[in-house]
Amino acid sequence: MTLKERITEDMKAAMRARDTVRLDAIRLLRAAVQRKEVDDRAELDDRGVLQVVHKLLKQSADAADQFARGDRKDLAEKEQAGAAILQAYLPEPLSDADLDQAVRDALAESGADSMKDMGRVMALVKNRVEGRADMKRVSDKVRSLLQ
Repeated sequence: MTLKERITEDMKAAMRARDTVRLDAIRLLRAAVQRKEVDDRAELDDRGVLQVVHKLLKQSADAADQFARGDRKDLAEKEQAGAAILQAYLPEPLSDADLDQAVRDALAESGADSMKDMGRVMALVKNRVEGRADMKRVSDKVRSLLQ
């Protein structure tokens, strides 16, 4: 079952259960996926859908932060609840040990030994861990190993 099919099935289940919070979050995700498909004029695969999920999670975190600063705890909690539902569509994140190993493998493969080689290393690591690790965290690990 593709990720898009899973999202559709989850939406149907949320409708049957009358779970409005879950239904709203899933509808938002489906609309974002459809908008991306129309904009790109191509059907998204699982990787493309994951990119949309990541984008929505980032937007939701920003919105929750702004609502919290604006003393709107109710709206911040709503954003956080929606983000928690979207988290279920992400693959299991890499552990620190697995991420360290992926970075070390990329360093060895690229032969990098200075900060000038960071772009090459990041490209290799990104292909291996995309969607399973925060790229900021990856960047910090690569920097620490190259210095």
